Amino acid sequence: MKKDAFTSKQACYLSGCTSHQLRYWDKVKLVSPSIQSSFGKPGVPKLYSFRDIVSLKVIKTLLDNGMSIQRVRRAWRYLTRNGDLQDQLSKTKLISDGETIYSVEENEVFDALKQGQLAFFETIDFVAKEVEEDISKFELDKERFLNLLTRVEDDIQSQQLQA
Repeated sequence: MKKDAFTSKQACYLSGCTSHQLRYWDKVKLVSPSIQSSFGKPGVPKLYSFRDIVSLKVIKTLLDNGMSIQRVRRAWRYLTRNGDLQDQLSKTKLISDGETIYSVEENEVFDALKQGQLAFFETIDFVAKEVEEDISKFELDKERFLNLLTRVEDDIQSQQLQA
């Protein structure tokens, strides 16, 4: 057996999934063993990778928290369609309200059930920082305006004194 390969039994133990779930998810191509598939042949062991185990556990968690298999499949398709899954999983947080699954990547939130539609997301500290920057700019503009106004007034007074 390969060093970083896990049998179906080990995958069940590590992910918390049942063997029935593993077989079904493989059949519907939700999560298939990426190291070795049995291709329906008896006696050929299915071998799962670490990524597969992580995927199984994430999917099981979503299902255990009330998401339907159809929604999980749609969201998982979106999450795994672009780039390396391991790279994406390490950068992605999933949030669910029981209705949809949101993918949080850096400072953006995407609706994984709507093909990655950007959802509204704003952190208060980011907004506060923007307001502080705007206030600083306003204070600087105000100071420049007052300096300019003072110079104009001084110029007017000096012209009146010369006349």
